[in-house]
This record gives sequence, C-alpha cells and structure tokens, in this order.
Amino acid sequence: MPTPHIQRTLIALLIGILLVACGSPAATTTDQTGTSATAAASTAPEASASPATSPDASAPAESATETSSSGDRVVKHAMGETTVPANPQRVVVLDTGELDTALALGVKPVGAVSASQGGSFPAYLADRTEGITNVGTIQQPNLEAIIALKPDLILSSKLRHEAIYPQLSQIAPTVFTEAVGVVWKENLMLHAEALGKTTEAQKLMDDYTARLDEFKTKMGDRLANTKVSTVRFLSGGKVRIYMKQSFIGTVLQDAGLPRPPAQDKDVFAEEVSKERIPEMDGDVMFVTTFGAGEETALATFQSDPLWSQLGVVKANKVYPVSDDYWMLGIGMLAANRVIDDLFTHLAQG
Repeated sequence: MPTPHIQRTLIALLIGILLVACGSPAATTTDQTGTSATAAASTAPEASASPATSPDASAPAESATETSSSGDRVVKHAMGETTVPANPQRVVVLDTGELDTALALGVKPVGAVSASQGGSFPAYLADRTEGITNVGTIQQPNLEAIIALKPDLILSSKLRHEAIYPQLSQIAPTVFTEAVGVVWKENLMLHAEALGKTTEAQKLMDDYTARLDEFKTKMGDRLANTKVSTVRFLSGGKVRIYMKQSFIGTVLQDAGLPRPPAQDKDVFAEEVSKERIPEMDGDVMFVTTFGAGEETALATFQSDPLWSQLGVVKANKVYPVSDDYWMLGIGMLAANRVIDDLFTHLAQG
C-alpha cells in the first residue's frame, strides 16, 4: 500500500498529465448575467441560462440509453456518448442541481461542489449531505480532490464545465446536460438515465404534478388573479427580477401562477436599478438574498420612496424565501420546497 506521501505524488502527477493532454483546467462557466467567465471569477451561481442568445430556452441534447450484456449502459448526452456502470456507487456532482437530483433519486454522492468558495452545501439539503466530500466550487472544481475519491460517474453540464470535460472524462465516465435552469426537468431525466434511476425519476415527476394539481385546486378562482413577482438581491449590490426562462419561472408556470406584465417575458432575468422598482410590483412578491444581508442592496431598495409605493408592499404581500432552493437548488427537492412556500403563503389564505 503506497504511503500517503506517495499517493499525493501520484495524484499530482496524474493531474499534470491530464492538464498537459487537455489544456488548462480553468472551467468556463456563466456569471450572474449569463456571460462567459473563467473559473477564477467570483460569481454567484444560480439557475442561469446557457451561453446562447436565449440559452435557458434551449433543450438539452437528446439522450438515450443502451444496455450491454455486462450491464453497463451507453448514455447519449451533450458531449456525445458515454458508457456508464450499471449501478454507479461513487458519484461526484459538480453543480447544485446535480446534487439535488442525485439525492432526490436516492443516490448519495461521494463528492460535490459548493456554490461559493468556503461555502457549504445548500441548507435545505443539510439532513442528506453529511459525509459528502466538498470538491471545490461550481466555478472551480478541485480535480485532485475528485481523483482521490475514485468516482465511477461524474455529473455536470456543458454550460458549466465544457472546458474541463476532457480531464473529467479521463477520471471517470462523465455525463453532461446541455444547460441548467429552465431545463431542470429534462436534466433530471438524463441524470436518472446515467444513474439507472429512470423509474424513480418518473415517480418524482408524477408526484410533482400531483402536488401542483392540489395547489391549483386549493387556489381556485384566486389562481388566475395572483400575479407573482420574484426578486433576488445579490452580494455586491446587484438586483435581479426573474422572468419565465429560469428555474423558478418554470415552477411558477407549472403552478398556473401568472406573472406581472413587466415580468411576463421569455427571458432568464433582468438586472435592475432603483429606478425600476415599479417593475417589481405584483399581487405577491417573493424576495431572496444571496450573501449576507448587509452585502446586498435589500435595505437600500426598501428605504427608497418607490418601494413604499408598490401595491404589493402596501398590501403586506412581500415574502422573504430561501435563495438556496428558490434560486440555487435547480432540482426536484428544491422545487418541492418552493411548492411548500406557495401553499404556505398563497393557498392557505
């Protein structure tokens, strides 16, 4: 058995070989506006769009699974075709959506990334993530840490990690979706194929639809007259109104909830200044914050005269909710937590 020192040396040599063969490991991902940024950039990961003009609207690559006599399966995905184990045991996931999905399907990854440097896994998953090794951030996965875990399957997306796909695929079979965010349900089904959990995934989808049907029934006539505004305050002072082509936009649409005219757009989100506070109005507003409260512009916006003039503020219908699952989760467990909030704030009134 090699000593720990020799093991670390071998890992370092392997990473060096991978980098020489495949180029720099700095992953290209998306920043908060959906534009390309290197992995070294400081960004706030979210249910963002793909790099195309309206990326979130793009569907993931077609996928299909072929099973060999050995039980291994060939999965078609955004980067081509990959042979995956019949029953993966050591899965590494490189985005929050993949972590949510794996756990929802009953698979506990051996490794996962966090949304930010020094950050933890999403709080709404705390009871499920004990023992999972942190392998860096979404922007910059730690290849050495991934190799050390000896994964038999890696899950991520072309949007996040196309630049390091060659390195990852040499470490273990790697399956990528095309994008994230608005295509989260399609991604769930592709990841389920890779994990050998398609039956479980369909059950999750059926239960999701049933919960939303129950919500619509409880809302009754109020449903069509409840326009929902979604606003996110990020560290660094940026403020976004989220539109229909986003993770949260799809959940609200599936719930049958209309959006205010200013937010009824087939785009991901729009960054706004205080002058655009009127566009935040609705029958209800859900507000999230990414980062410490004092690092966001929430207090500044709330003290602006335009804020107090909003009909939703006057009606006391502004509800703070968790950024972890409204914006970052991008999976079925997150979607169900959003539905919990919709029942609490809208259906019980």
